[in-house]
Amino acid sequence: MNWEKYSRQILFRPVGRPGQEKLARSKAVIIGCGALGTAHAGALVRCGVGTVRIVDRDFVEESNLQRQTLFDEEDAAEVLPKAVAAERKLRKINSEVAVEGIVADLTSANVEELVGGFDLILDGSDNLETRYLVNDVSVKLGIPWIYGAAVASTAMTMTILPGRTPCLACVFPELPQGAYDTCDTTGIISPAVAWASAIQTAEAMKLLLGRESELHGSLLSFDIWENRLQQLRPARDPACRACGARRFTFLEGRGPAYATLCGRDAVEVRQPAPRQLDLDSLRRALEPLGRVRSNGYLLRFAVDSFEITVFPDGRAIIKGTGDVAAARGLYAKYIGS
Repeated sequence: MNWEKYSRQILFRPVGRPGQEKLARSKAVIIGCGALGTAHAGALVRCGVGTVRIVDRDFVEESNLQRQTLFDEEDAAEVLPKAVAAERKLRKINSEVAVEGIVADLTSANVEELVGGFDLILDGSDNLETRYLVNDVSVKLGIPWIYGAAVASTAMTMTILPGRTPCLACVFPELPQGAYDTCDTTGIISPAVAWASAIQTAEAMKLLLGRESELHGSLLSFDIWENRLQQLRPARDPACRACGARRFTFLEGRGPAYATLCGRDAVEVRQPAPRQLDLDSLRRALEPLGRVRSNGYLLRFAVDSFEITVFPDGRAIIKGTGDVAAARGLYAKYIGS
């Protein structure tokens, strides 16, 4: 280990050399590599966490660059998957850390494989369904996870220790009904992201260092523009369907085949099982029909007013419609069902 690289961190008494060695033996998985996920990943890799896995389903777009700190204009121009672009950057930041970027949509079918064996799960996701899925697998496998969210100027975070603290389902038993704010509908400023990630990654370090008594133990919410801080201390619910009754609703089944991406005028088409598409063959078939670009990780096809981004496992993001039936038809027409 290059001790000089971490010399200022080692001077901080709660870390020291023994703590730095413990971090080097630790493994953390980050779900989602958007604004929060890129901040988490940069912090964990720089502080010397030994293994960092990043799971993300999306690709880099120009609208990401304002707040997603690992990406640049070249990544957006190349339409790189976020997990791939992040891995490339992070390996250059700290070659001592084993960084693994996985291009995948987290589902009930793959979540246990993707997080199993890790010491900690960090939430960088962009939707509540994924967070409830992470909560279920955390409770089932006994892996701590740190919830985080940021929208507009408000950030929230809560650290969850399965069996010892309230889980997400204790605090929010049901998914909210109707529309709710997202980054795509109300916007977001980067200081809100920075605040949430700073709290989440500090909590992550405490957990990985074995300093659980120093965790904040609250649901924290801070509006960084209005300077309003709220700190709630929820109690565990003995009747909680997840950590009480151990009914893991979001782990049951394989999940829906289609999902509308809120605020993006797009539908994600998922496959029940990976298809392993030959993107080169698909490109040749589509070129006479519209504009096609590919980069080895994905293929983007523009036809009429639609843009179809296809991944090698058969998953696709169809932009230009929020209608599931229309997206299904486009997928069947151009990719095949």
